[in-house]
Amino acid sequence: MNPIFDFLFGQYQGYPTSDIIIEIVAVIFGFLSVWFSKENKIWVFPTGMISTALFVYLLLKWGLLGDMMINGYYFIMSVYGWYIWTRKVDATHVTPISTTTKKEHLISAGIFIATLLFVFIIYKAFDKWNSWTAYVDTVTTAIFFVGMWLMAKRKIENWLYWIVGDLISVPLYFYKGFTFTSFQYFIFTFIAIFGYFAWKKHLHKNLQIV
Repeated sequence: MNPIFDFLFGQYQGYPTSDIIIEIVAVIFGFLSVWFSKENKIWVFPTGMISTALFVYLLLKWGLLGDMMINGYYFIMSVYGWYIWTRKVDATHVTPISTTTKKEHLISAGIFIATLLFVFIIYKAFDKWNSWTAYVDTVTTAIFFVGMWLMAKRKIENWLYWIVGDLISVPLYFYKGFTFTSFQYFIFTFIAIFGYFAWKKHLHKNLQIV
């Protein structure tokens, strides 16, 4: 086998083919979801829900509780975000892209701290607090929880959380042996950067109209 191919995908040798296919499908829908988010399209939510539902199944099977909770939370917040994005603020306009208020920054900090405590308790309860990856999982879970909440609220700062979380997740998932998911977060990083500037341009355009 090619050494490079073996280095990247050798860990899949013991995996059921069905799990590999499910991971690839989940990654594809994950790409679509982030791309639709960048484009400010409502399809971010149905595609994201398919991706997260598949990852919840896989991560539960693999025993990765922190990652599973992230995706379960994504699914729930996708339902909430779908409602927020389509809710009309007046007779003709839906919820617009906006910047995070001081109150929302405080709520974000609360979500971050609460998530750290929650994941720590879960990991201790299931005796998963036995590796350095548990510490990183706890932090990335908190970062992504805040990012998803801000995205559901259509706040431009959500992209900053995604960028940081994605950068951490690339080597983390590769270390865990999930190369396709690691590639997903690698590409997510670039989409998140472009997404931030796309939303920023859209926000400034709306402010000029107002």
